[in-house]
Amino acid sequence: MIVLAVASYTDLRSRRIPNWLVLPFMAIGIGVCAWAHGWHGVAQSFEGILVGAVLYGVLSMMGGMGMGDVKLVAAIGAWVGPEQLLFSMVLTGIIGGIMAVGWAVVGGFAGELFSGAGDLLFGFGKRGIAPHPELVLSNPKTRKMPYAPAIAIGTLISFFAR
Repeated sequence: MIVLAVASYTDLRSRRIPNWLVLPFMAIGIGVCAWAHGWHGVAQSFEGILVGAVLYGVLSMMGGMGMGDVKLVAAIGAWVGPEQLLFSMVLTGIIGGIMAVGWAVVGGFAGELFSGAGDLLFGFGKRGIAPHPELVLSNPKTRKMPYAPAIAIGTLISFFAR
């Protein structure tokens, strides 16, 4: 919970999730799973890391997710394994969507949000996984929402729901 709180705070403050936070978190997760479950725990940790890194890595390659978010989700996967991580990621997506809509409504750019989301979804067939020319984090004009709070909330809900 502390790591998720610090990641959320730093992402809200600076739009970055530091390596000094997530990489030790990942290593300790592997160690704890190894201690608790032996080689099976190690395998589960690496499968969780792989699931998080691949799924959020694709989003990062498409320009819509920062690498700090990818590493944070992979580190969470080291602790919870692939099945729990997938459940957490579904909840994170729902929470993130609710947060994005609320942020857009309060900020007065809901139309822009829905237009961009439609362009991302319906333009996917033409572009494939290539980044959208405008709706990427590297574009200084693009609105960027820190995603660590959504990751934290989705992870905590999935943890306590189990």
